[in-house]
Amino acid sequence: MTDPAPAAHDEPVSADLGSPPAPSSPPAQRVGRPGWRDPRLWIGVVLVTASVLAGARLLAGADDTVRVWAVAHEIGAGSRVHPADLVVRRVRFGDASDLDLYYVADQALPGGLVLGRTIGAGELLARSAVRRAGEADTERVSVEVDPGRVDPDVHAGSVVDVYLDDQGDGGGPDGRVLSGVTVLAAPSYDETYATSGFRQVVLAVPTGQVQRFERRRAAMQDPVINLDVR
Repeated sequence: MTDPAPAAHDEPVSADLGSPPAPSSPPAQRVGRPGWRDPRLWIGVVLVTASVLAGARLLAGADDTVRVWAVAHEIGAGSRVHPADLVVRRVRFGDASDLDLYYVADQALPGGLVLGRTIGAGELLARSAVRRAGEADTERVSVEVDPGRVDPDVHAGSVVDVYLDDQGDGGGPDGRVLSGVTVLAAPSYDETYATSGFRQVVLAVPTGQVQRFERRRAAMQDPVINLDVR
């Protein structure tokens, strides 16, 4: 009978199982700050500067309007221009020279201005539409009109034709004596009709036609005035 083989000595088993050792990590490298000679720095500065300038120009172009005077309500020819009649409007002009045709709200408005033509509500106050009071070529003429011979809607700024009828002669209308004159004032019936029976209307009559109109009216025994609104 053979003797059993001697027991082998237990040997420790390697945990690596034959794998190669892990390489050591390289030392960390810190990123240095770019110096003032670094072209990337200057490129960034240029880009930021260009953005700021572009934004400034964009904001400046967003509000290139100008403050000018406009009328708050319709004003007839021959009327004086008062500050209460005006409002400020912001307008953008395609051509800068167009601004010279109007009154800038940032400058004092000359006094004693009189309208040479009717201006509608919201219309810009053009220099060509006004003149100095001493240069006005119209005069104020007050007429009394029977309520049935004038449109009840007539108001300051309305443009009318004036007809004369001599009832004393029993004739018909003598024809149109004034054409396209502007109404400066037309008080309501409650203000004038109750006391006189007539409606008082103030007209802006061209200076050269005032005397002719007054002569025609004085030559009639019982002149009756008709106003037709255009």
